Amino acid sequence: MKLIGSYTSPFVRKISVILLEKGITFEFINEMPYNAVNGVAQYNPLGKVPALVTDDGECWYDSPIIAQYIEQLNIAPALVPRDAKAALQLRQLEALADGIMDAGLVSVREQARPAAQQSPEELVRQREKISRGLDALESYVADGTLKADELNLATIATACAVGYLNFRHVSPGWCATRPHLVKLVETLFQRDSFARTEPPKA
Repeated sequence: MKLIGSYTSPFVRKISVILLEKGITFEFINEMPYNAVNGVAQYNPLGKVPALVTDDGECWYDSPIIAQYIEQLNIAPALVPRDAKAALQLRQLEALADGIMDAGLVSVREQARPAAQQSPEELVRQREKISRGLDALESYVADGTLKADELNLATIATACAVGYLNFRHVSPGWCATRPHLVKLVETLFQRDSFARTEPPKA
């Protein structure tokens, strides 16, 4: 398999962690989707990462779709429940974490614009999304819906989202009032799959 993505994308990290946890061998192809010249569009017409190319030449894109494809390979450990409703509930938590990633990415892109062209209103809007999302995740960990000692698609996505916020210094101080979420992500960050996919420092 080939995974096309960038080392700094939280969505790519999510898929990398899944592949590593399942022991699936893959080749990583580093492509920066925002570069003027890149090869992402040949795998995904939207020009977004990640994309996954199977050994049979099939191409899958969008991280929830890729995660579902990998899960259908029936390679342990199972990261999604067999029960249809339980699986849907878990995927909604994945969508929540993915939404935090999206808001973080928008914030980073907005702050990369010249100061005179930045929209303070847009930055506030994204910060509020992130804050509400983190509050929701905190409540899900507090009530046991998400557990620090359970590896599944939702906990992986949650840790990747928080990892990206930390990496890009988005929403500094988020951890001050969310102790349950802190415990969950710190537990996951100790796993080899997360250590191996930590984004570069520079």
